[in-house]
Amino acid sequence: MRIGAERLAANPALVKGERIGLITNPTGVLPDLTPTPQALLHAGLPVVALLGPEHGLRGTAQAGFTEQDARDARTGLPILETYQADPREVLERAGLDTLVFDIADIGTRFYTFIWTMYDYIQAARELGIGFVVLDRPNPLGGDTAEGPLLDPAFASAVGKAPIPIRHGLTAGELALRFDPGVQVIELEGWNRRMRHADTGLPWIMPSVNMPTPDTALVYPGTGLLEGTTFSEGRGTTRPFELIGAPYVDDRFLPALQALRLPGVLFREVWFTPTFHKHEGRTCQGVQLHVTDALAFRPVLTGVSILRTVRDLYPRDLDWWGPDRFAQHLWGSDTLLDDDARERCGEPRLPDGHLLYPSSRR
Repeated sequence: MRIGAERLAANPALVKGERIGLITNPTGVLPDLTPTPQALLHAGLPVVALLGPEHGLRGTAQAGFTEQDARDARTGLPILETYQADPREVLERAGLDTLVFDIADIGTRFYTFIWTMYDYIQAARELGIGFVVLDRPNPLGGDTAEGPLLDPAFASAVGKAPIPIRHGLTAGELALRFDPGVQVIELEGWNRRMRHADTGLPWIMPSVNMPTPDTALVYPGTGLLEGTTFSEGRGTTRPFELIGAPYVDDRFLPALQALRLPGVLFREVWFTPTFHKHEGRTCQGVQLHVTDALAFRPVLTGVSILRTVRDLYPRDLDWWGPDRFAQHLWGSDTLLDDDARERCGEPRLPDGHLLYPSSRR
């Protein structure tokens, strides 16, 4: 397998431009862990600025935050933070003629890196700046899409276009859906049935609460808990795999086990978050153990967990966070409707802009 960054470093003529900006973060590395900025500069590409998404270029900030503009000590390049900044102003300040995107996405609509890409594709088009995506594998695979399409009435920073929660696309494929004029430097050797473990690539934490590939695998489902008073495990060493609340009791585990959800087992746990929801309070809950990554359906699992919590603890479960946050994550106001499980069906992958059609489901 060869990722887009690796191919560009080996053949810099693939990208044109005299003043190139690179949107990246700690996941922007070659398979030998050379950071993409250094690899592109070494190849002779005129990279003049680095742009960081949510969590920052270095990945140190918590969710909803970024780092501050600075200068990269290793390359000497200025760092421009994009999160909650006006894309046109950032690009005009940088004076770029080409913008390159190299970030590992995790295949989930409400993970914000693809929306940074979306915003900067739009701004680059308006300003006449070329946009290039260095493509990388979707760690959840590309053979399955799952969950409802985003209702445009619920567009937000965690979803701006009508794609499913588990979208089954690479960043390059998404970019072409956002704008067919984007240039994509494609992957070589990727199969849509591959999960991260099949790629042979190192796992780099894309954000501070996404420590392992196992986290990414469950995130499209347990990430929905973020919009409720139920803990998604932030403040533990296994966020999104450990879930629970102080009000959970011994009924929770058997209720989940009785659902016989595909590809996952549940283990009873207790944990005390060091920050975020229920900080310093002991929570009872479960840990998700994915036993079959191909069969596992994270969105169905997440909605099933929420319905179980609602049925067992109706007086304790409530919405949490900014206005309608849970609905923005889900993409509509139907998350706790009785037919929400049926909305977790597997939408067909889109017919257009599939760069890697092999083993398509």
